[in-house]
Amino acid sequence: MNSIVSNLIVASIEDCLPFYVERLGFTQTVDVPHDGKLGFVILKRGELELMLQSRASLAADIAGLGADAFRAALYIEVDKLAPIRKALTDWPRVIPERTTFYGAREIIVRDPAGNLVAFASREA
Repeated sequence: MNSIVSNLIVASIEDCLPFYVERLGFTQTVDVPHDGKLGFVILKRGELELMLQSRASLAADIAGLGADAFRAALYIEVDKLAPIRKALTDWPRVIPERTTFYGAREIIVRDPAGNLVAFASREA
């Protein structure tokens, strides 16, 4: 595994940005709009990275998740998905394995507590 990045699921990204950017010194490096608002952002501060995603954007991205009570998801970058795929052979998927518009291949599951865990690789 190469990194773990927290993706905080929030009602409004715009309401959260002043806290993370103005108070904590993060810089917004990526933004993806959704329905006239921010749907997703990546914030960086030095080596730290944090993602924020709106509930509405999440619901549009992965059907059925918008109403879930969880607040965070782990996004884990790996060199190859093959070992993850093998380790999770009989583990239920949130959605079928997919390739994103930005070229990452992803396997998304829930941990036993119900948290989302997404494994992503640029290689299959």
